[in-house]
Amino acid sequence: MRLLYFHQHFATPRGAGGTRSYEFARALIARGHQVTMVCGAHQFSGLELPYDSGRGWHRGPVDGIDVISLPLAYSNRDSLLRRGWTFLRFALRSVRLALELDCDLVFATSTPITAVIPGLAAKWLRGKPFVFEVRDLWPELPRALGLRNPFLLGGMSLLEFLGYRSADACIGLSPGIVEGIRSRSDERLPVAMIPNGSDLELFHPSQRARLTLPGIRPDDFVAGFTGAHGPANGLDALLDVAVELKRRGDERVKLAFVGDGKEKERLAARAAELGLTNCLFFAPVPKAELGPITASLDCGLMVLKNVPAFYRGTSPNKFFDYLAAGIPVVNNYPGWLADLIGENRCGLVVAPGNASAFADALQSLAADPAGRRAMGAAGRALAEREFARPLLAAEFVRTLETYAP
Repeated sequence: MRLLYFHQHFATPRGAGGTRSYEFARALIARGHQVTMVCGAHQFSGLELPYDSGRGWHRGPVDGIDVISLPLAYSNRDSLLRRGWTFLRFALRSVRLALELDCDLVFATSTPITAVIPGLAAKWLRGKPFVFEVRDLWPELPRALGLRNPFLLGGMSLLEFLGYRSADACIGLSPGIVEGIRSRSDERLPVAMIPNGSDLELFHPSQRARLTLPGIRPDDFVAGFTGAHGPANGLDALLDVAVELKRRGDERVKLAFVGDGKEKERLAARAAELGLTNCLFFAPVPKAELGPITASLDCGLMVLKNVPAFYRGTSPNKFFDYLAAGIPVVNNYPGWLADLIGENRCGLVVAPGNASAFADALQSLAADPAGRRAMGAAGRALAEREFARPLLAAEFVRTLETYAP
């Protein structure tokens, strides 16, 4: 099978982004398939490809994947207008590739929702089988986060409708996403749930060591957040927790923020203004280097804005990294991940907006090394049993092989 794979935010382990598409493409190649990956450009991709001035793109092999990187720079620090324009330009350039490149099947993954456009072109104009992967429900999530522009919301709704009605199959990354697809599509549309997964080797408990990050003492209890610092993450909640810990006179519990995003400078400035020496901010690191850092944390933090659309509609990479690394997870919003934590006793769940309860959870973990170890071991067992990357990649490959001619 020759697969044409569209993912605007593709990244390799040498970059600092999620590597789901890289891992799944590698699994397809291991099964004897050919994969051409079409992506955009962002500073955390880990890509270094030669530039073809004649075609106006970067192209080259990456661990067996034929990668075409369109030079359309993207950052989540950009304005809504600029990001939207970058999304649209990527989609329109991708349409040309969807119509020109040899393939047996086309696969497109959001976000953004505009990723569906080249898949629609290949399906409508070439009759190619098309599988659409949905990572967030659009426009439900942008609307819940405050987007009110009727033109943008209407455009998202139209693309969502066309994608679900035109695709041969869909993949959703969480129970809520699968439910959302089924509620908006023909009942005959096959929908598979394949969540993000755990890299059991890269994030391994055996890599645990004393953290050498600046500002951390040997006896500190370090709770880490590793991921995007964007508006949807609601990281002010962690600063509120830090304020509560400071009020209690607790100097041992430290909150480490590893990553980048639109909110990072504001959060760091607010922490400095409040004198929160228990909040430490670090630059993003390549995925390949994140494993030892994650395994050396005392717990991982799952934080999002208190938006009901998130409760069953997200599948954050960091959660599965924490499980693989064998560290307990503290989560501040209800939903399927909170249910997993409770059912498997691999962390603690606190109510949204309750800084005092969150501080209680961190202090209770700090005082209970044996309990932390038990929770971490339970999380690792859950990762091995249900979310191991090879298991999910095999399911992904089987799903696509079903629709290849």
